[in-house]
Amino acid sequence: MDPMRVVAAAVVDEGRLLVVSKKAAPGVFYLPGGKPEPGEAPEETLARELAEELGVRPLDAALLGHVEDVAALEGVPMRMTVYTARLDRGPRPAAELAALGWTDGRDELRPCLAPAVRDQVVPLLVRAGAL
Repeated sequence: MDPMRVVAAAVVDEGRLLVVSKKAAPGVFYLPGGKPEPGEAPEETLARELAEELGVRPLDAALLGHVEDVAALEGVPMRMTVYTARLDRGPRPAAELAALGWTDGRDELRPCLAPAVRDQVVPLLVRAGAL
């Protein structure tokens, strides 16, 4: 079975990473983003998902890397394409989101982070000097 494809944004501001939780699992925090629609380029998915979920547009999006893990909510193999980006305005949770938060990956949100974020994305950002 092919892994579930996801495109996500690693938005870091003042040394903290933007994470969101979904109404379906309010106790688990993920990167904002989602699944591509058929024929949609990753950058288009990123822009569409950030607009739907947070009412923002990504600025200066750059590929951080690809992460393979098990999707926390669906429990299936996942391949996540992660972009670093700034946002054009302050994010506000909408659509299926329950909440948003900011974490340095070592604070009180750490136990709530989805495994792919906690174990792979945060270390990538630390190595890149972003966190």
